This record gives sequence, C-alpha cells and structure tokens, in this order.
Amino acid sequence: MVVLREGMCPGLDESLVRDLRSAEIKTVEDLVSADVERLAQKCSVSYKALFAIRRVLLAQHAAFPVSAADLYQELLSSTAILSTGHPSLDQLLGSGLYTGELTEVCGGPGSGKSQVCFGVSVHISLRLKQRVVFIDTTGGFSATRLLQMLQAETSSEEEQTEALHRIHVFRAFDVFSLLDRLFQLHGGGFSQVCVGGGSVRAVIVDSVSAVISPLLGAKHGEGMSLMMQVGGPLKTIAKDFNMAALVTNHVTRSTSGEMKPGLGMSWSHVPRTRILLQRLDGSCSAPPSTLRTGTLIKSSRQPCGTKVDLDLQQWTQGPDRLTGKRKLDQTEP
Repeated sequence: MVVLREGMCPGLDESLVRDLRSAEIKTVEDLVSADVERLAQKCSVSYKALFAIRRVLLAQHAAFPVSAADLYQELLSSTAILSTGHPSLDQLLGSGLYTGELTEVCGGPGSGKSQVCFGVSVHISLRLKQRVVFIDTTGGFSATRLLQMLQAETSSEEEQTEALHRIHVFRAFDVFSLLDRLFQLHGGGFSQVCVGGGSVRAVIVDSVSAVISPLLGAKHGEGMSLMMQVGGPLKTIAKDFNMAALVTNHVTRSTSGEMKPGLGMSWSHVPRTRILLQRLDGSCSAPPSTLRTGTLIKSSRQPCGTKVDLDLQQWTQGPDRLTGKRKLDQTEP
C-alpha cells in the first residue's frame, strides 16, 4: 500500500489529501478502486480533476509488462559494481555493491555495521571521486572517524577535505523524516547534492531498523505499511538514479537460538543481497577485536551460506577497485 501524500502528482495538494482522508481514502489503492464520481462530490472537487489524478497515480504505480530481453539490455547498459574497498567483503558480494540494487548488512551491537558504512563512504569518495548520501538515523555518524580513515589512506589534507565534501550527511530520527528525505532526494534532491560536479553513486541508511522497529507490533497498525514504504523508495532510487543502496539492520534470534535479520519476513524481500556480521571471537575482548565473520544469507549471484573473515581495521588498501559490467572513470562528472 502506498499512502497518499501531497505532491505525488499534479493537483494532489494538501487540501485534497485532507478531504480524501476524511472520505476514508488514504492510499493509492483506495483511490483507484473508489467510485470517482461519488468521491468527487464528497470532496468538492471536479470529476475531471479527480479522474486525471487517478489516471496519473494508476500509471505511476501499476505494473506494466516488460520483455526479458529489454530488461537484460537495460542491465548491461546501466549496472556497475562499486568496490567496497575491502577485498574480502567484495569477494563475498560478488565483486562489490551493484548499482540499481539494495544491499543490507545486519548484525548485533558492535558487530561493525556502521564501520562498513564508513568504509564504503570513504572508499567511494576518496578513491572513486564520487559522492555519497549518508542518512544517519541513530546519531552514530562520526565525522572524526571518517577523517581518521581518510588520514590512513592519504597524507594530503586537500584530498582528505575534498573526500569529506563528497559525503553528504542527513539525519532522520523517525520514519516520517526518513520518508520525507527519500522523497526529496528522488524528487530532485540529488541534483542539489551534486552542485559543483560529480555524481552520487551510493545512498546509505544506517540504520533502517532504528526507525522502523519501534512501529512494528500490535500497538502500531500502520507499522508494516510504513516499513514497506521505506523499502519502495530506496529500491526506486537505486534503480532510477543508477546507484547502490546500502542499509543496516539489527538481528534477532529464532526459537532455535539462531541469529537472523530483524524486521521480519516482509522486509526480507526488499534487499537483493544480505550479509550477517558477527564477532569472530564471540567475546568483548579488551581492546575490542576488529575481527568479524561475514556470512552471505541472501544473494542471487553467490552461494548462500558463504563465509569470509573480515578485519575491520584493514578497511581500504591499494588503488581504485571499481570493477563491473560498466567500468566507470574516476574523472567521470
């Protein structure tokens, strides 16, 4: 279900959205299936205007058939693979993060989820000379940590500063703020981010579960709908703007004690690829160990269950590792 929002299409303003909700029309599905003539009378809007809005929304959200050949050609022409900057993680992902897709990293507290997000941001901004949109939902973003990672990669203060400028940070501490930010980005926000040159190659949300989990359960009837509304724009942004989407998620335990990603079965269909991070030593040593195990738990390319050892301390090494079906030039605007 897609909730009706102001500005979704021409003519759908705040006043009309309010009138539609008063008439129990809250989603696109409600509007498409309603009697337009009667609804127009209830909302004091012309039949012609409401019919036009209905037609536009139907075109935007209905599924139209596309041939497999067309999809394959689109894949060849648009897909690139962005190295994460960590060889072992790239190996687990099948060379890196794929543009046009959503990848999820899940794990418990201290498992290194945010460290992965920082490492990917640093590699794309410094080595690939591309921009990153980083949406922080927990308050855990650390510019100091980014600078430390950049200093480990280059001694040039100019390069460090330029790399930091290519990482654009937004904060969204509830699901509505996150949705607003995603809709703003899709509606033209990326062009504002790219003022001065370059293009956005990755959008990172750390974490989706922080703003969604509190809304799931019997007390929050709309939580499931809001959760899927977050997943929809993320996937659309990745596809429409040819960028990689990376999100983090918490973990829970099954009845057998096995660790599994949070947010339930419905969310599991949103990410194309999922990785579970765990401490390699299983303990909180002092000083804390940087060793982790990465397990591929969902993938359409690699065998699920594949594991690699990751040392988060040795995040980026060596030259540019951007590979894939379409090789990008570092100097590409």
